[in-house]
Amino acid sequence: MVRRTKADAEATRTALLDAAEQLFLARGVSRTSLQDIASAAGTTRGAIYWHFQDKADLFNAMMERVTLPMEQSINAAQAVEAPLQRLRISVLTALSRTAADDQARRVFLIATQQVEFNGEMLAVRERKLRWRDEYLRYLTQEFEIASDDAGITLPVDARTAALGLKAILSGILDNWLLDTEDHDLVSVGTQVMDRYLAGLGFSLPAAAPAPRRQAPVPSTAASGAVRPRPSGSPTRARSQKRTA
Repeated sequence: MVRRTKADAEATRTALLDAAEQLFLARGVSRTSLQDIASAAGTTRGAIYWHFQDKADLFNAMMERVTLPMEQSINAAQAVEAPLQRLRISVLTALSRTAADDQARRVFLIATQQVEFNGEMLAVRERKLRWRDEYLRYLTQEFEIASDDAGITLPVDARTAALGLKAILSGILDNWLLDTEDHDLVSVGTQVMDRYLAGLGFSLPAAAPAPRRQAPVPSTAASGAVRPRPSGSPTRARSQKRTA
């Protein structure tokens, strides 16, 4: 019997996580069995239980090996001194990272649209709730600091403002993930968030920094592709006929 090395064990664990990520994305978490994952990874179901307690443990390990955009954004903004810009950059970093990082985008899509929080996956729901509460505390604190620094009184309490911003961020991300070609995530996210902040009474400088997408989608002009015309849109000929 060949003795397994630490490197062999780590390679097996990585293969299981890679297989889980691909199958969860393609089938959804509830429709993917541990046997499916083991087979896709070229190993046995027993190997899964050697590394993970159950499907929820495997799922959380898959999440933890990729720092999700919202989690990474908090660290990225710490070097910014101006409170309002620190808050703003933390949100835009999450959008920029999602748009540029394929693996982070896949895992984020699985976490938001491909998992049901029942049965053995209740542990995943608990993890998501812990992160939500932590992120809301962070946003609440940043709103308090930013409003004091700007010398304004928010029209709502800081936690309500935080809930609103998180809802906007989550909604923009969810809609973009459904169709990543529909709009530019960072550009639209910047505009919507800045309008929200202005509505709360913040004054934004004209040249406020915004992270750029690291991997922009090629324009249709450069690629030669023609974007499908929305249903019901007038053609050039029809438009000319109307104006004739």
